Amino acid sequence: MLTGRARSWRAHCGVLVAWFPTQSGFGSGQVSLSPQSTCCLQLLAGPCAYPKVCKRRQPEPDPASRKMHYYRYSNAEVSCWYKYLLFSYNIVFWLAGVVFLGVGLWAWSEKGVLSDLTKVTRLHGIDPVVLVLMVGVVMFTLGFAGCVGALRENICLLKFFCGTIVLIFFLELAVAVLAFLFQDWVRDRFREFFESNIRSYRDDIDLQNLIDSLQKANQCCGAYGPEDWDLNVYFNCSGASYSREKCGVPFSCCVPDPAQKVVNTQCGYDVRTQLKSKWDESIFTKGCIQALEGWLPRNIYIVAGVFIAISLLQIFGIFLAKTLISDIEAVKAGHHF
Repeated sequence: MLTGRARSWRAHCGVLVAWFPTQSGFGSGQVSLSPQSTCCLQLLAGPCAYPKVCKRRQPEPDPASRKMHYYRYSNAEVSCWYKYLLFSYNIVFWLAGVVFLGVGLWAWSEKGVLSDLTKVTRLHGIDPVVLVLMVGVVMFTLGFAGCVGALRENICLLKFFCGTIVLIFFLELAVAVLAFLFQDWVRDRFREFFESNIRSYRDDIDLQNLIDSLQKANQCCGAYGPEDWDLNVYFNCSGASYSREKCGVPFSCCVPDPAQKVVNTQCGYDVRTQLKSKWDESIFTKGCIQALEGWLPRNIYIVAGVFIAISLLQIFGIFLAKTLISDIEAVKAGHHF
């Protein structure tokens, strides 16, 4: 029988639990409040001992009535650092995708393409707006998948984001390697591409501005020379042409005159009717393919730096996504029934 004055009391599962002062410190005892309760009595010596509690045996529940319950360990949580870092990484690309899409749709609306989409198929060359929209769609989709996947801890979206970035990375690497190994093939394809766009020079204002910018920046004219402009119906020298630009070149082929503050858009008229030896006095005679081949070795470090920077950004995104996926899977594996 326990003697002494109870220091504290509480009921637990039908068992009365008490701490009692003893000669060596505090003890604990449990007294059943009902015959059906299973109680145990244990005296614990020492002032720092904690009482152990015996619970009354409960009847086993019906297996059909069992419900599945999940809980997490206190330390099994997704890293907020990786989660919000991946979100910040993707929000930039998502916003950039929105900007690209907005600019592309605005350009199409200005050209009336949105009201008549068949204009895109009727263009023989490439519409630069299509490239802008394609880049915008890719950036918007990946940015959205990465942002939502990170915030909602959605493994499917994160795997889609990670797999697409890996695919793009290897495609870029393959294109760079193939372009280096098959330079002649790349040169021929680029010539065909450039000549196709020369034919459509007057058909699309954005394509026209792109070619003019390329020729002015590289001080070149045509794919391999000014004669390539015979491919355009407005500039060819055949007798069947009645264009005022016949036997001429675009103004972007003209050698700039420092004394002129206003661009002379008619400087290329009738230039090719002159002797070929005098062409270089008024227009650029070097082809744009040759100019680009000369530009690349001079700026190889810039090109390599841009490629490395893009690759590092992609690898960083892949690392964040893979780490977050591993954290989410580890947390889900730590759930208990």
